[in-house]
Parts: sequence; C-alpha cells; structure tokens
Amino acid sequence: MNTFNISDIKVGSGDLFFILGPCGLENEDFAWRMARALKEITTRLDVPFIFKASYDKANRTSVDSYRGPGVVEGTRILGEIGKELGVPVTTDIHTPEEAAIAGKHIDFLQIPAFLCRQTDLLEAAAKTGRAVNVKKGQFLAPWDIEPIIGKLKAFGCERFAMTERGTTFGYNNLVADMRSLPWMREQGVPVIFDATHSVQRPGGLGGTTGGDGVLAPVLARCAVAAGVDGVFMEVHENPEKALSDGPNQIPLDQIEEVLKKLVAVHKAAH
Repeated sequence: MNTFNISDIKVGSGDLFFILGPCGLENEDFAWRMARALKEITTRLDVPFIFKASYDKANRTSVDSYRGPGVVEGTRILGEIGKELGVPVTTDIHTPEEAAIAGKHIDFLQIPAFLCRQTDLLEAAAKTGRAVNVKKGQFLAPWDIEPIIGKLKAFGCERFAMTERGTTFGYNNLVADMRSLPWMREQGVPVIFDATHSVQRPGGLGGTTGGDGVLAPVLARCAVAAGVDGVFMEVHENPEKALSDGPNQIPLDQIEEVLKKLVAVHKAAH
C-alpha cells in the first residue's frame, strides 16, 4: 500500500481521515466560518481533518452558474486558513498553470473526475511536490485507474490517492458500487470515498445539478465498512442557500452526528 503523510495525517495506514468543507469558496468570511466550525467539531471528536473548498467551479452545468474567486485569491484564502487553524487544505485544479499557483499554498491537490486522465495536468500536479488526490472519472471502471497511477509514478509523484465518486448510471444519475472500493485498493493505492458527489444527479434540475444529499451519510457508512482510507463530504451551513451543489451537501448542524457514526462503523469493521 502506498502510504504517506499530509502534514500529520497518515494516509493509507488504516486510520480513517475526513475531507470536509463547502462545495464552493463563496467568500472569504464564509470560508473562515466553515473552516473554524469544522475544526472545532473534528477536534472535539479527535478525527483527522482536511479542509476543502473550490476556488473555481469550472464545470458547472450553466454558463450563468456561480464559479468562485479564482485560483490566485482562492488559494491565498485556503493557504491562510490552513496555516492559522493548523489543518491541511485541498482544492480542485483544472490546468497545469493552476497547479503551479495552487502548489504554493495547497497541501493536497485534487484532480477533478472529468480531468482524471489529462496527462499534462497530472504531470504539473506531480511537479509541485504536493500530495495528489485523483477523482476517478464517472466514466471509468475501477481497474481503469491503473494507467493514471502509472502516469503519476512516471512523473515522480510518490504521494497520491484515488477517490471514488460514483459511476454514470443511465441519464442524470450516478451509482456508487461498493465493489469498486476494494478493487481500487487492490492496486496499492489509498482510496477515498466521495459521499456527497456520489449522490449527485448531474444536470438533473435542468440548468443545475440535483441530488439526494440525505443519502450521502448512508453511502459513507457503507464505504467505511468496506474499508476506505478517507471519506470526502461537502458541508454547508445552509445548503438551501449554497451557490453550488446545494442539494448534495450535508448541513453543518448535522455533520457531527454523521462523523460519530462513521467513526463507530470504522472501529467495528477494523
């Protein structure tokens, strides 16, 4: 198993860690509020935590959809949050140029699912020296991550994980196949389960993406029982007013109970 550290978080060691935060970096005050609240909760529960927010929602359904503050401002905010709160931070990157900018501030560079096979992007992420998290494309089988792993290794990246985020199932729907998790992990790579994106209904609301956020904790419990290394969940203080992916995000006032159950499942399964 490819084990490594992100700050003091051990990835692939058998410990369970969490990636938590809002879908979009809506504004600086909001990002700080969410990060502080999640830091307080995870500290109280004594669980490893990486803060997540996206500076640019580059693949939104509609041209009119909110995107974010951009790579320079967004990574500055995330970097400052990480330093002050003492937590690693992660965010999506979309181009080799963004990788170089984000690499100065971001601990765990995330490759979006739609871009998971983009060789230039993987190479640029590897060159930053940061840990890399590749989201498996909705169009890929579990064993199709092998060439992606090969690219990262060829580019000198030793710290990387793969994330399952659901597979396209007909129109405007995804299915989370729990068999995928051990099949991916058999390839010697730590596996993260993205619970909130796995319940998306892409384009399901016409101009925006819908989803079944209430099912995200259910799938997360299944994934932890199956033996994942980390769980990714988007969390918002008021999902109904979120500027992106509101239907899939877990309300902030519910996340503590969700985490408690996941920790209990992990202890029972291991």
